[in-house]
Amino acid sequence: MAAESTAFTSLTLPVLPLDGEVVLPGMVVPLDLSDADVRAAVEAAQAAAGVEPGKPRVLLVPRIDGAYPGIGVLGTVEQVGRLADGDPGALIRGRSRVRIGAGTTGPGAALWVEGTRVDETVPEPLPGHAAELVTEYKALATAWLRKRGAWQVVDRVQAIDDVSQLADNSGYSPFLTTDQKVELLEATDPVARLKLATQQLRDHLAEQDVAETIAKDVQEGVDKQQREFLLRRQLEAVRKELRELNGDGADTGEESDDYRARVEAADLPERVREAALKEVDKLERSSDQSPEGSWIRTWLDTVLELPWNERTEDSYDIQGARSVLDAEHAGLADVKERITEYLAVRKRRGERGLGVIGGRRGGAVLALVGPPGVGKTSLGESVAHAMGRKFVRVALGGVRDEAEIRGHRRTYVGALPGRIVRAVKEAGSMNPVVLLDEIDKVGSDFRGDPAAALLEVLDPAQNHTFRDHYLEVELDLSDVVFLATANVLEAIPEALLDRMELVRLDGYTEDEKVVIARDHLLPRQLERAGLAADEVTLQESALRKLAGEYTREAGVRTLERSIARLLRKIAAQHELGERELPFTVTDGELRGLIGRPHHVPESAQDPAERRTAVPGVATGLAVTGAGGDVLYVEASLADPETGAAGLTLTGQLGDVMKESARIALSFLRSRGAELELPVGDLKDRGVHIHFPAGAVPKDGPSAGVTMTTALASLLSGRLVRTDVAMTGEVSLTGRVLPIGGVKQKLLAAQRAGVTTVIIPKRNEADLDDVPAEVLEKLDVHTVTDVRQVLELALAPAVSGAASEVPAAA
Repeated sequence: MAAESTAFTSLTLPVLPLDGEVVLPGMVVPLDLSDADVRAAVEAAQAAAGVEPGKPRVLLVPRIDGAYPGIGVLGTVEQVGRLADGDPGALIRGRSRVRIGAGTTGPGAALWVEGTRVDETVPEPLPGHAAELVTEYKALATAWLRKRGAWQVVDRVQAIDDVSQLADNSGYSPFLTTDQKVELLEATDPVARLKLATQQLRDHLAEQDVAETIAKDVQEGVDKQQREFLLRRQLEAVRKELRELNGDGADTGEESDDYRARVEAADLPERVREAALKEVDKLERSSDQSPEGSWIRTWLDTVLELPWNERTEDSYDIQGARSVLDAEHAGLADVKERITEYLAVRKRRGERGLGVIGGRRGGAVLALVGPPGVGKTSLGESVAHAMGRKFVRVALGGVRDEAEIRGHRRTYVGALPGRIVRAVKEAGSMNPVVLLDEIDKVGSDFRGDPAAALLEVLDPAQNHTFRDHYLEVELDLSDVVFLATANVLEAIPEALLDRMELVRLDGYTEDEKVVIARDHLLPRQLERAGLAADEVTLQESALRKLAGEYTREAGVRTLERSIARLLRKIAAQHELGERELPFTVTDGELRGLIGRPHHVPESAQDPAERRTAVPGVATGLAVTGAGGDVLYVEASLADPETGAAGLTLTGQLGDVMKESARIALSFLRSRGAELELPVGDLKDRGVHIHFPAGAVPKDGPSAGVTMTTALASLLSGRLVRTDVAMTGEVSLTGRVLPIGGVKQKLLAAQRAGVTTVIIPKRNEADLDDVPAEVLEKLDVHTVTDVRQVLELALAPAVSGAASEVPAAA
């Protein structure tokens, strides 16, 4: 017995490689002898069996990518014959694991190796955890085999009690990969091998349960869709029969939901009708629970609600339209003239059959640019009233999303058309007046640039084929009158501004403000205060003082608030029994009702209290976002012993204004001797130029002459005339160069009580835009050189003043 045990422990066997296959002990497998390696191993085993008694033995080793594991299986050749397909084959049974050793020699062409049989005995009785593994594995294997209907194999598995055999039985499992079988082959501990086989079987059953659940859900969904489709077809057939019975083709209960009938009955353009019918086809194919059906219904509702062929008749009564504009707005002659021109041209084109040329109409895009409160927004309503069109206002202030203009793609949840399409829908016609309010406040960020999306909308050559992202059909906007309003012209992108006709609203004169207050603001505020027109009367002198001294603005918004405050005060006093009605308000009673004036003209103040009462202070004119305004410039020289030489600028000045100050100083240093100024002080003493209202940022070149005049006044000791204001850019040679905003600056000078204004000679043509009543109250001088400015602005010299230059405190 001892000799036999030793013989079975150490073995010399021919190697039979298995490509991509793994055979475990206890398995019986047929092998094709047409394979050279298989035939060589079997023939070598048969040759060795002729010397040693027993069945031919081979070493079954899996060959994975040309590599062999360290463990093989001892197999015996049970039978050699023909396979089912007629090819020669051998039936081999796996016996036990063998640890592969070194190669050796043997008969035949096969590779011979030495091996050692692996001890796979399990102690008796089985440990508790091993017995639990046997029970669990049999239960899992039985469950899996029953699902496959392999009842005979179930009995075979249940009959196996040996731990090693039970673990190796999993080698028959078709779901195991080659790597998993190799892992089982190399597990020499039977208990560990059974634990690994149990885990593999458990994982496979879990995956199978998930796959079965998914397949069941899919099948249920398919069955539900098929059932819904069948029921929907039956419902359509029933509706068709009902329509035939009624005889009028009407759907008795679902008329509102019959989108096909609505689309065919609607007066839609041909391309829009085709697109709508395609969406109806999609709607009929989709289920009620599908989100796509909801998107399609919303899109169809939007398309059907748009006024594709609705247009209002324009009022071509040119005289009547001009009367409407004059009645609703005082002043604004440029805007009224432009609207009148537009109506006159449209009337003549219509009379000559030129209303539509090349699919386009003569659309107009006007940009109304001006300070707040001048009536830009309310002018849009007056334009629509004058033309007899519908009016829609689109507020663009703070809009940062491009989809607000062009709409959202329908793939997004909650998608809507853009504001332009919604404005046309709200107007109920294809030719409304659309006011794009605050177009200069449009911003851009990661969501796109809305101003870029407006380029196509506001281009008369392109907007007849405007395509909204939500609608995805062409919309003709060429008959829409677009009006855009803005406060700051520089904030509008250049490409967008190029598509619009610019109309400036520079502000109202004092006379126009009085007319607006009397005819428009006072009646509106009387109604809001609950007062009748005959109960409170404001004299024209009171309105003029309100406009001139209580408010100083380009528009009339603050003036209206002042009138409202005045009327509230009177109404409250009447309710308290302190004042009887009717009551007439004069200019002398304003102080007692609403307090002292806030803006007293410089010329009306005491001469000693005026800003220009000391040398080195000059009055300039500037343009801000609120219109024109006066701007004071103060200059001083530092003490040569305490102050450092150089130029100091204060007042939140921009780069351009800082450069203008340096130019003014350089001009006086180089040409001051010609002007009889003590320019030596500019080299040794520090120069400080300050612009009051330091919290307000300032920039621009038009303060150049004002700074030069202030420095010349400081050096010469001559005061700058109180009634003089100036504007203009200065060059190093002393030339006065043109600037912008002449009309707004002259209006500001007139409001501030200035009587003499100095402007560049090259801006003389801009005086044509200034109202005649303003020019009558102003003495306007046009100059080309700084020397002319100094002659006009500086008061006559006082004896000895030039030699005493004031120093900074």
